[in-house]
Amino acid sequence: MVEVVKGREVTITFDATRCVHSRNCVLGHPEVFVPNVKGDWIYPDAAPAATVLQIGVACPSGAIRVTRNDGTATSEVPPVVNTLRLRENGPLSLEAPMLIGGVAASSVRATLCRCGASRNKPYCDGSHAGAGFVATGETPVKESEPLAARDGPVEVVPLPDGPLKLAGNVEVVSGTGKTLNRATQLFLCRCGQSKTKPYCDGSHKAAGFQAD
Repeated sequence: MVEVVKGREVTITFDATRCVHSRNCVLGHPEVFVPNVKGDWIYPDAAPAATVLQIGVACPSGAIRVTRNDGTATSEVPPVVNTLRLRENGPLSLEAPMLIGGVAASSVRATLCRCGASRNKPYCDGSHAGAGFVATGETPVKESEPLAARDGPVEVVPLPDGPLKLAGNVEVVSGTGKTLNRATQLFLCRCGQSKTKPYCDGSHKAAGFQAD
């Protein structure tokens, strides 16, 4: 379900199917996003426009997007450096202009399932918590050379019954911000069984993983 709420200066778009309940919005600005109420719960005018724009920028899943009504600013600004962040015991957070399954994404941010349990693949839906998924966000550093370019489009291809293929300039970053790898092509585990997470090691075959 997508909600669009227009205020005096900014419009907030909220896509519930993309939300991973990081709670950055509610905990940081409960006056804008009022939790656990019936009816209206998004109030774009409850904080300065610049602040509301930053809420959109801070949303890791792209569930929240914010645009100034005069068209002068948006939370959807392509990053200078494309990053893939490893969330401890959770999803992969990609920030880049992206194509997912051949379709241009509505946001420059997405959280991608790596536990295998999401019902909204390739996106995370929070199922890792109930599944007891365990995966470190601090994997060993891979030796890699600086990329010739650090931005640009990234294509995300969910391979049938297999990993996520990423094609484009990407820097893999740990939960504490350390650069772990730099690559123009990655094959990422999405079955939850790889022994070399976040990378695929072929375990999906033995696990009988199935996903479009």
